[in-house]
Amino acid sequence: MKLLVDSGSTKADWIAIDDNGKVLFTTQTLGLNPEVLGKDQVLARLEDKFDISHNKNSVSHLFFYGAGCGTERMKNFLAGIFKEYFSKAAISVHEDTYAAVYATTPRNEKAIVAILGTGSNCSYFDGVVLHQKVDSLGYIAMDDCSGNQFGRQLIRGYYFNKMPADLAKQFEKDYNLDADFIKHNLYKEPNPNAYLATFAKFLIQHKDHEFCKKIIFAAMEDFVELFIKQYDNHKEVPIHFIGSIAFYLKDELKQVLDRHKMKLGNVLRRPIDGLIAYHSLNK
Repeated sequence: MKLLVDSGSTKADWIAIDDNGKVLFTTQTLGLNPEVLGKDQVLARLEDKFDISHNKNSVSHLFFYGAGCGTERMKNFLAGIFKEYFSKAAISVHEDTYAAVYATTPRNEKAIVAILGTGSNCSYFDGVVLHQKVDSLGYIAMDDCSGNQFGRQLIRGYYFNKMPADLAKQFEKDYNLDADFIKHNLYKEPNPNAYLATFAKFLIQHKDHEFCKKIIFAAMEDFVELFIKQYDNHKEVPIHFIGSIAFYLKDELKQVLDRHKMKLGNVLRRPIDGLIAYHSLNK
């Protein structure tokens, strides 16, 4: 049994397949980002799902693609936990960009592949090797154009009294904006980046409001300038996107890329289905 895992900071999709690619079960856990979770928290999230805990000794291979796995230290940290838990399995841990690459470039064509979800990332795939010009420093310092950055901007706009009154009134109805509640989630609870990203839904729902529109397009312009333009051939290859932010703001992304004379490629909400095909072909 092979376990394929696509994990963001918010949630992780799990699919078990046999050697012929037949799906044995699917499940979902909370995200397993090693940048924000400790060993005990990771193990607790595995044990919480019956399909995973019940079948852990039947797993021959675990292919994990996750947010927060961009450095060797984080990969090794998570691989060690998985090796202990799935004791009979060969463990492979990659950053989440590899899942995005395999899902969006089925014929291994050259492309720039970006992730815009709870967090963000951007890499160049030359058809064989993944190249990354910018190492992520996590949600506090980076994650441009991500769900957590949008959430941070909405909260700041509200608290600095920059959010228009009509929008602020609806914001108050949709979320608990008590200062103590927000600070508790940011500084006392795990996954503060995922908490911030919950506010992005509001931005998307009100994306035609001038206040939200300004935030969206400014963030996308920054992402193009700071991440996509790191690669010299950004006008020559398609730019694929993975993640809920990209999926629900596809039209806005196309407008921004068109302005920069760049080609929008595939835009997928999640890469897990593409991983099934990839690992069925690459045994």
